[in-house]
Formats: sequence, structure tokens, C-alpha cells
Amino acid sequence: MITDNALDFSDALADGGVLLALDLGTKTIGIATCDAGWRFATAGKTLPRGKFGRDKEALSAIVRDRQVAGVVIGLPRNMDGSEGPRAQASRAYARNLSEALDLPILLWDERWSTTSAERALIDQDMSRAKRKDRIDSHAAAVILQGAIDRLAGAAF
Repeated sequence: MITDNALDFSDALADGGVLLALDLGTKTIGIATCDAGWRFATAGKTLPRGKFGRDKEALSAIVRDRQVAGVVIGLPRNMDGSEGPRAQASRAYARNLSEALDLPILLWDERWSTTSAERALIDQDMSRAKRKDRIDSHAAAVILQGAIDRLAGAAF
């Protein structure tokens, strides 16, 4: 199941569980996870983006190791809410990943995730070089935190 509706995703995960978030870049994939109670998103590692088969193996290992129940993928909408080629590419990636992992997938609006992550890293006085290495995983954490805040506490 792939949806951009938080209620449908929540229904598919009636028992909660660890969620995995992905910030899909052209060269890297930022990864974040949250606890099973959907309280805190934590930035993970950044994977170099390669052919889908290699990505699938790396993500499958994380899903197995962390016992992931669902996946949240950042959907890069334009500022006016429309979807361009990057959003279409994210939807295609979600379809491929859904077939490979057989987990529910939530597509989450990521319009401000990288900006928010960069501000947080700057506030931590992180050097530009370190920010470059960590920005994608922190953006994935911003995406995931927004989704779990919605899933865990907001009225639908």
C-alpha cells in the first residue's frame, strides 16, 4: 500500500511499530527511524544512491535489523503544491520499494525538510563539511518527525 493519506497509513499500522523515513536525493538517500511508540525521529546514515537493486538490499537489511513496520518517503512537491519530475521519481521509487519490502508506505510532503535540517545543524555550530555529509539523514528525520507528530497525536 502506498498512500499520501496519514489516516490510511495509520490504519495499516494499527499496532504502531518502528518507522523508516527516506529523503531521496539524486546522489544519496537520507535515512531516519523512530521508536515504536512514534515519539522521536532519529537521523541515521546516508546511503549513496545507486541502482535500485543495491538500494533495496541496504534498505531491506535496515528493515530486518530494526523490525520496521512502515516507511515514510519524502515527496518533493513544488511550493505551490503541484508535483514535478522529482515527485514523480519519488512515487516511482515508492512503487518499487513497496513491491520489494511489502510494507505500507506514506508519501509525506517534504517542502521545508532540508531547510529545517540545515538550520538545526547550523544552530549546533556544525561545520559546512560535516553538514554536507549529514544533511540528508537529518532531512529524513525532519520528514519523519512531521509524519509521526501527525500520526501519533493529531485528529484526522
